[in-house]
Amino acid sequence: MLSDRTATATFRLAYVAVFVFLLAPVVVVIATSVSATSTVSFPPDGLSFHWYVALFTSEQWTRAIRNSLVVAAGTTVFATALGVLGAVGTRRIDGRISDLIAGLSVVPLLVPGVVLGVTLLVFFSELGRQQELWTIVAAHSLWATPLTYSVVRATLARYDWQLRDAALDLGATRVRAFREVVVPNVRAGIAAAALIAFVVSLQEFVMTLFLSGRGTRTVPVVAWNSLRNSLDPLVSVTSTLLVVAVLVVLVAVGAAVGLDRVARDTQ
Repeated sequence: MLSDRTATATFRLAYVAVFVFLLAPVVVVIATSVSATSTVSFPPDGLSFHWYVALFTSEQWTRAIRNSLVVAAGTTVFATALGVLGAVGTRRIDGRISDLIAGLSVVPLLVPGVVLGVTLLVFFSELGRQQELWTIVAAHSLWATPLTYSVVRATLARYDWQLRDAALDLGATRVRAFREVVVPNVRAGIAAAALIAFVVSLQEFVMTLFLSGRGTRTVPVVAWNSLRNSLDPLVSVTSTLLVVAVLVVLVAVGAAVGLDRVARDTQ
């Protein structure tokens, strides 16, 4: 049937177009990161890894990369732990209360980052703890925790809790039953939640702009300050490295639990 073939071809063409649209910015960023000139242009006039060398010899950028990784790791651990605890603690709640809790859990995502940034800046300033990495971790967790909670909650909803009950009947404590019975069966969902928290923290900019100082600025903040003066190829280099970092974490998660299982458990 000609009409069916045309529809299939059109669908595939649109599918490819979407992927090209999504990947095009990444290709441009990677290409400009290896430009041989001091100006950002696409296509680059020449190819060179000079800017990668310059990045790792710059104290400002290396500190920013270290801060970003530390904050992202802290946010991943904190937000994932809160998400798991919240999902386990509310799993027995049904009906309207469950819908209310689900709605309240995403409220931080609805608050503009500028509002959260200013509010947290005032709060931590009152405590005398502003411009510290742990305050940035706390801020990022406000956005990452609702996401980790939603993912883990959806994963636990498909888990057969009779397995845990059987472990309790055999004498296991609640902690041991959760650690040795529940976690191995839902680790794909937990890994997906942790990956989301890592990505959210790695790219968050608005709140970090308010909460960071000279020694605690992350890559997005340093990139913003650099772009205010000129279009620096170092921004393309750091953006490329952030993309690589996300891909490395994604591959690690896939190798640990399997991408198919992650996709299935988070649906």
